[in-house]
Amino acid sequence: MGNKNSCCAYTSPPLRHKDISNPNDNVRNNDDSGGNLQHISEREPEDWDTDPSLHPKARTIFLERSKIENGLSRKRSLNNIGDVRTLKKSSSCSTIYLDDSTVSQPNLKNTLKCVSFAIYYHIKNRTSERHMDIFDEKLHPLTKDEVSDDYDNYNPEHRQIYKFVRTLFNAAQLTAECAIITLVYLERLLTYADVDITPGNWKRIVLGAILLASKVWDDQAVWNIDYCQILKDITVDDMNELERQFLEMLQFNINVPSSVYAKYYFDLRSLAEDNDLIFPAEPLSKERAQKLEAMSRIYEDKITLDALKKNQIKKWSSLDNVNSMAASRKSVAILS
Repeated sequence: MGNKNSCCAYTSPPLRHKDISNPNDNVRNNDDSGGNLQHISEREPEDWDTDPSLHPKARTIFLERSKIENGLSRKRSLNNIGDVRTLKKSSSCSTIYLDDSTVSQPNLKNTLKCVSFAIYYHIKNRTSERHMDIFDEKLHPLTKDEVSDDYDNYNPEHRQIYKFVRTLFNAAQLTAECAIITLVYLERLLTYADVDITPGNWKRIVLGAILLASKVWDDQAVWNIDYCQILKDITVDDMNELERQFLEMLQFNINVPSSVYAKYYFDLRSLAEDNDLIFPAEPLSKERAQKLEAMSRIYEDKITLDALKKNQIKKWSSLDNVNSMAASRKSVAILS
């Protein structure tokens, strides 16, 4: 795949009438035109196994670049690993603390910080300076403030990137899952197109990735005109063109397998550990304990019923008794 930025649209050949006088004239007709065309989600690119945005085992680009320091691979001393972090909170008999960030419900604030770190390392440890006009902020400024001539000479700090991403997510009320999809699209863009994330284009690349992720992930998508309300000086036509070209450079492949999503989530957690970013542990409330217990009961009952259907449980307990017991069971104690 690599250096491709053209649309993968399919163009059917022109149709002509079949010459009935020639029995060997096997011309395609309207009924079978495009019958052999694969759906885009079924097409497997040549370098599928090395594309981190498609293959669950391919290493993410941002995690690789985060380990580069002054052109060299950054490694921690084994003697210092145990001294990096200490537990700030610990569970006791009266209170249990849980890491409230899971792969299905990530913590929004910390996920945004991790994604911002990933973008930061993409910019800092980029391997080249490839540009495209649609992402150039000098040609397409997000604000009316004049962009300085040396704007693209200085790498943005992590705080600056986080502030930009957080502003968009808070204003559009996007979820943490959307942030992970944004990073997947961003790395897919780097894999498919001749472009790098640089100080002069990172805002528009991130904006384009967020725009697509919000439309693909959220049931109630944010309209392009809504982003114009957040970024006051950008026009709807500019947003539409940004979305169109971003899609073309992704070859309209916006599918994200669940295995790839999970890989990016856990790699972001690894990035958080490398940068001493601790996911907060929240105390287990009574309501959360009841919810967790109910989920556990449902799963336990499902396993029991499946086992009964397969005759893996002795016949001393009938199915009716199992159902009645499951319905009447209550918690012996609730943690508070």
